[in-house]
Amino acid sequence: MVTGLKPEKMAYYKQLHAHAWPGVLKKIKECNIRNYSIYIQKIEGKYFLFSYFEYVGSDFKGDMAKMAADTTTRRWWKETDPTQIPLPEAAAHKQQWQIMDEVFHTE
Repeated sequence: MVTGLKPEKMAYYKQLHAHAWPGVLKKIKECNIRNYSIYIQKIEGKYFLFSYFEYVGSDFKGDMAKMAADTTTRRWWKETDPTQIPLPEAAAHKQQWQIMDEVFHTE
């Protein structure tokens, strides 16, 4: 997935993730997400966040609904969402992150 990052919020975003809340990490695991990484990249003067994770469950939509209902996760998003600049397609669907199409994978 990909989203923009406000340059003036980069330090705060990094600080939040350097000390991610235990309740958020627990919920991520409970929702069957593993190997979750977020990367920052500057492209043509703008900053972007790229995330990758592996989903190991059988009901992605249900697990994402469970995560969205979690009060700790919702508080976390209140901290992280204002640091981000959703891409136009994501914003049109009232989402922070834009899902990217996978064109290659190997194990």
